[in-house]
Amino acid sequence: MASQPRRWSISARLFALQVAFILLIGAIAVAALALDTRARVDADAATRSTLVASSIAKNPFVVDAVQDPDPTAALQPYAADLMDALGVDFVTIMTTDGIRLTHRDPDEIGRPFIGTTAPALDGETFTETFTGTLGPSVRAVAPITTDSGEIVALVSVGITVENLAGAFGQRIPAVIGIVAALIVVGALASWLLSRYLRRVTWGRGPEEMSRMFAYYESVLHSVREGLVLVDTDGRIVLYNDQAADLLSLPPGASNADAAPRRASEYGIHGPVADLLESGRTAVDEIYVTDDRVLVLNQQPAVPHDGPPRSFGTVTTLRDRTEMQQLTGELASTKTMADALRSQTHEFSNRLHTIVSLIELGRATEALELASAETAISQELADRVLGSIDEPVLAALLLGKSAQARERGVNLLVDVPTALGHVDADPSLLVTILGNLLDNAMDAAASAESDGEPWVEVYLALDEGRFVIQVSDSGPGIPPDEVDRAFTRGYSTKEPGEHGRGLGLALVSQAVRRLGGTIEVGAGSVFTVELPRSEAIR
Repeated sequence: MASQPRRWSISARLFALQVAFILLIGAIAVAALALDTRARVDADAATRSTLVASSIAKNPFVVDAVQDPDPTAALQPYAADLMDALGVDFVTIMTTDGIRLTHRDPDEIGRPFIGTTAPALDGETFTETFTGTLGPSVRAVAPITTDSGEIVALVSVGITVENLAGAFGQRIPAVIGIVAALIVVGALASWLLSRYLRRVTWGRGPEEMSRMFAYYESVLHSVREGLVLVDTDGRIVLYNDQAADLLSLPPGASNADAAPRRASEYGIHGPVADLLESGRTAVDEIYVTDDRVLVLNQQPAVPHDGPPRSFGTVTTLRDRTEMQQLTGELASTKTMADALRSQTHEFSNRLHTIVSLIELGRATEALELASAETAISQELADRVLGSIDEPVLAALLLGKSAQARERGVNLLVDVPTALGHVDADPSLLVTILGNLLDNAMDAAASAESDGEPWVEVYLALDEGRFVIQVSDSGPGIPPDEVDRAFTRGYSTKEPGEHGRGLGLALVSQAVRRLGGTIEVGAGSVFTVELPRSEAIR
């Protein structure tokens, strides 16, 4: 298949068009200057002829000579000397009847003058272009008058068109030189402009640019990830539909009709705005907004086949909110599975012990051991299930209780009887209580203390508000770090494989989505209050 010939780039087309335009303007300028020069040459010739004719007409020698019986004998040498001295082609002195008294060609003396004389006979000096015996010429005709004002003769002084063409030809090279200089300057300016356009368009033609724009516009609207382009000044210049949905930006793939604005001017605040305006590189960083969990990647916007310079940054956003919820549910399920595994292992050990006691004839001790373990587990299950009408929340507390026993932490659950039905998104409640309990157990288990580590959970309905309070025997959060405790990345523990500092940020997000509040009290007491309209009925 034959390859399609490469079309001219925008810069090449513009350069060719500008050069053609400059050549056209140059040709028009040459023609205009030529006409102007010719008109000036004709005007100069008419002026010079008029001055010479007027001077001859006022010369007393000429006035006296034309009245002599033989005027030609005195005037012909005089006229010849003037023609040689002044560079005119003819000086013809004639009678009022138009009979030549002088002429460049002596054979023409005595013959009628060819041309107009009527205005001169009326006393007027005039100029005209007329074809005489010497060819076309620009001539001036003036009356020769006596002191009394009587017209006694006429004089005509002229310059032939052939000589005028020579004078015009002497000026044409200068005109062409000026126009050529203008063409060179214009072509140089066009070349510089074409180089700039070739650099900014990377040598692409308009059809290719149009096709690329259509493809990129389609990609922006169809890609499943959010895409945000930020310039070197930290201003958002382009974003797609998914990014507009994730960041609550105005609909549309770009804000090309308006000036670029900073993220804060779009209502984006906090760590996300800081990242967008910083221009730094980010790889799979997790950010928690008011209602979403986002994974952001940010890289410099550097062309791969163009000049090595940065245009800003390209940021991609992935919504991890549902995945995080599934992760929370999976964590709860894993907690229950671990609790069941632990209970199974412990039950197996106790069952072997009971069987051994029976084989040793210690049936009473075997019965007491079995009854004690059953009573403890049943008491907690009855108290939780009897007070909380939410299976997911109750299962979470039972699972965390078993997990706490396995880790050597005493979990105390304080739930008033008949708390009621929790009318809130169970996944959000699991996020709040599960993360608070995990952090509390981690803090209690890792704290250096002589006593038994403990975690206490308090659930109650207080003046129409659902209260969740979690406290532990750990060291708590320093007072000066309370404000940072609920931001992504804050943690008092060592970083894990995927980082730390996300749990409290998710708790804060879930509380905000339910319209509640969260406070950190003395030590390590976290109190969450949810409005009745959202939590209890």
